[in-house]
Amino acid sequence: MKVILFISLIVCVARTYSVAQQCCSGKSSSTAQFAMLTKSTAFKKAHAEPLPFTLSEQHGAMITIPCDDGKKANVYEVRAEQPTKNVVVMVHEWWGLNDYIKREADRLHHELGNVTIIAIDLYDGNVATKREEAAAYMSAAKEERIRTILKAVQTYMGNDAHVCTIGWCFGGGWSLQASLQFGNNAVGCVMYYGMPESDTKKLQQLHAPVLGIFANKDKWITPAVVKTFADAMKQLGKQCTIAQYDADHAFANPSNPGYAKEFAEEAHTKVVEFMKKCFAQ
Repeated sequence: MKVILFISLIVCVARTYSVAQQCCSGKSSSTAQFAMLTKSTAFKKAHAEPLPFTLSEQHGAMITIPCDDGKKANVYEVRAEQPTKNVVVMVHEWWGLNDYIKREADRLHHELGNVTIIAIDLYDGNVATKREEAAAYMSAAKEERIRTILKAVQTYMGNDAHVCTIGWCFGGGWSLQASLQFGNNAVGCVMYYGMPESDTKKLQQLHAPVLGIFANKDKWITPAVVKTFADAMKQLGKQCTIAQYDADHAFANPSNPGYAKEFAEEAHTKVVEFMKKCFAQ
């Protein structure tokens, strides 16, 4: 029995190592690298299933936006009270566009003032409550479709929009990708423990300053990964502020039983200050 258990442990470790090696090999896009993590049992187990929550009073509304592929994009929009060019594009983590994300959209809308918040749905209506569901949805999310959604959202916002992006986990990486895709419209990017872009040719095209929020105990977006990204941004002369916390991946997620409230609130304060500064410039 001990021999069987030992062999099983070796196989499990080997699989996790293999996934980590693929993710850090640089042979695929940063978004594809992060999607590979759905193959890791350890990564899935690191995401505790979300505590049940229903947002009883929503300040925004779900709307649809036409896309070039003939489909529609679902977004939760909290409109500014007065006409404004300032927009926050919010990207959910691997659970999908659930009520926790909508609550965060409402909160930012209140704290930032006259700003429109657009929380986008990259799973086309799917919302996970179980790890295996989340892994399946994240793995099935195709880059082509996501970029089509981003293009539709950019068109909806208008050519003169000033956009800050924000996302967590899966959405953290896509927050950076959105800022890259939005070009001159992007004025700020916040990414929470998402996979950074490693292609310096792509990063060279980034117009927005970045606030990266990461967890030092993260076994996937490790401090070494973060340092490589920060060093690349510095060499390219890009504005990049890194905030690191002695916490695990997904520490800022209130649906997570392991939610680190003190760190999460400190990080959130930095986010609000950062976005206000970006919109003021």
